Amino acid sequence: PLLWLHLFWFFGHPEVYIAILPGMGLTSMVLANFARCRVYGYRLMIFTTLLIGFLGILVWGHHMFVAGLNPFAGTAFSISTMAIAIPSFAKVVSWLTTIWGSRRGSKDAVTDRRFPTPMLFALGFVSFFVAGGVSGPILAQPILDEYLHSTFFVVAHFHLIMSMAGLFGIFCAIA
Repeated sequence: PLLWLHLFWFFGHPEVYIAILPGMGLTSMVLANFARCRVYGYRLMIFTTLLIGFLGILVWGHHMFVAGLNPFAGTAFSISTMAIAIPSFAKVVSWLTTIWGSRRGSKDAVTDRRFPTPMLFALGFVSFFVAGGVSGPILAQPILDEYLHSTFFVVAHFHLIMSMAGLFGIFCAIA
């Protein structure tokens, strides 16, 4: 059964990170378009996208903290899971900086921002991504995960990012 869990999560878990990457890209482009400036740290955004895709392959074991996983392996998966929060945080900072730095040349840049529907959905993506992402490092701790396993805390973490943020990323692209 433990081998089956490893195989299931090894093949199934990277899909979660790969599925949210298009929403991140769409959100970046919509925010840049309506902020009327380039995405802040464009090369950093590309690097963090690749890094999230790569780290997504290494973190499958955090689903197995309560399945009798070796404590040393649990530590390795805990560190890699917390490491994926770093490029995610860099993306959020880049998105917020892009919005903050919009229309630098305008006399009244703060009140002259446009918030049409796609921009609102992009901002919704960022807010849901942050709300769901804050719980990620908490669940990356094997001791805390033991208590939170099979609770709505885990369900909320997953659905805030994959359902709500993912949908808002799609909506910002088609609105």
